[in-house]
Amino acid sequence: MLLGVLRELLPRERRVAIVPASLAALRKAGFSVLVERGAGAAAGFPDDDYAEGGAELCDRARVLASAEIVALVRLPCDPALPEDSTEIARPGRVLVGLGDPLSRSRRIAALAERGATVFALELLPRITRAQAMDVLSSQATIAGYKAVLLAANEYGRLLPLMMTAAGTLQAARVLVLGAGVAGLQAIATARRLGAAVSGYDVRPAAAEQVRSLGARAIDLGLAAERTETAGGYAAAMGEAFEREQQSRLAAVVAGHDIVISTAVVPGAPPPRLVTAEAVAGMAAGSVIVDLAAERGGAQGGNCAGARAGEVVETQGVRILAPIDLAAQVPGDASRLYSGNLAAFLALLRRPGQLGEGGRLAPDADELLRETLLCAEGRVAHARIAADLVEATP
Repeated sequence: MLLGVLRELLPRERRVAIVPASLAALRKAGFSVLVERGAGAAAGFPDDDYAEGGAELCDRARVLASAEIVALVRLPCDPALPEDSTEIARPGRVLVGLGDPLSRSRRIAALAERGATVFALELLPRITRAQAMDVLSSQATIAGYKAVLLAANEYGRLLPLMMTAAGTLQAARVLVLGAGVAGLQAIATARRLGAAVSGYDVRPAAAEQVRSLGARAIDLGLAAERTETAGGYAAAMGEAFEREQQSRLAAVVAGHDIVISTAVVPGAPPPRLVTAEAVAGMAAGSVIVDLAAERGGAQGGNCAGARAGEVVETQGVRILAPIDLAAQVPGDASRLYSGNLAAFLALLRRPGQLGEGGRLAPDADELLRETLLCAEGRVAHARIAADLVEATP
């Protein structure tokens, strides 16, 4: 089976879906790999490395004409991509990548109309067997680490406690909101840099993970019946809960120099955790890094005033809302992503999973069924199909 690897079209996307180190595993799984020339250059993987690994280098047209499966970082349902990027989808072809599918139902419907079979790796269930394929965790690890470095660079002081002949420098106080993969990596990184770190998550079970990294777990004293989904993600909370949470967090935020916010809810806007009043309570020179602003779009992220891709200063507090943080560390991000993708493709290649023309077999593995967006000209994911019905006038 021919697997195609393309250069990503979005200029700021420096990752590549498959790196040379994954080629041996892909060959073992039964793939021959076509790589567009220059596909890995921005991530530090030259064409010669792909050739040495057994891939065939060619131009983009050859990949698009021949590949039965195309591995991508960004699926063509991403609105940031050019309109003609959907041309990659065609009957009988399989696309695998990331596409934030739960918020892009209309674009997925357009892919379905083109007849492609499309898998979105964000939809992998959080079960043990899927850990090797968990792209959200691998890329969030990169983002959490990078977020702390950005904050440290913007903060006008040093992070660790330092005792010198000229005086003592107090450790920076860092608060991480959201103790998922990105948040826990941010906690660990800030701790390694010597900061005094606290963490908060709406899920009570996350407190032990925060403490295990040497940070202080913040308990707001709020009670809720259901704080996480069956998949282990934070659940959307009611308005009354969120208002009380905002009120109690404001005093906590005011006592910190750096805030890293990472809280997202799959398929829903990010929860507003830091209000404008909370920002006003922080000392001048403080820094907020809102990783959720990228997911929130026009509705914003966890912090009031955050604007995706911009740095906003209000009353001396700098609010950063970076986008594509994993793409800013393209070498390691691509290595992790490629390992996840190779594991998924090996599953896809097993006998009995794909039928003629790239159709998913009725008794295919549950990991494939859960990640399938569209096939045979129709939207296959129940939630996305329901959203389309609701949106129909």
